[in-house]
Amino acid sequence: QVQLVESGGGLVQPGGSLRLSCAASGRIFVINTMGWYRQAPGKQRELVATITRSARENYADSVKGRFTISRDDAKNTVYLQMNSLKPEDTAVYYCNAPDLTYWSGAYTRTKEHWGQGTQVTVSS
Repeated sequence: QVQLVESGGGLVQPGGSLRLSCAASGRIFVINTMGWYRQAPGKQRELVATITRSARENYADSVKGRFTISRDDAKNTVYLQMNSLKPEDTAVYYCNAPDLTYWSGAYTRTKEHWGQGTQVTVSS
């Protein structure tokens, strides 16, 4: 089966930086859009950034100019470079692939996949 595994979370001071990674593994055929979402305590999950196979990027207004999303299709990996972090960026960050196509036997299937989440805490 296909798995998305995030890494790179942790504790950082305000103004600091972190780089999140999300690697997809399994019998993957193609991953179209990849993205990052986050969920803070008591709040709904929200979009952070997405990137298409043609490298078109989309960002939430709250992170524009501070976060950068990128991908390496040879490694089936998406990254999120987070700079100038603020306490309000504290959340669990989830990797998402809404239309990941994978091999199931001799056929392909397309299904949304989520990672397990990685905690990002911005605090002094």
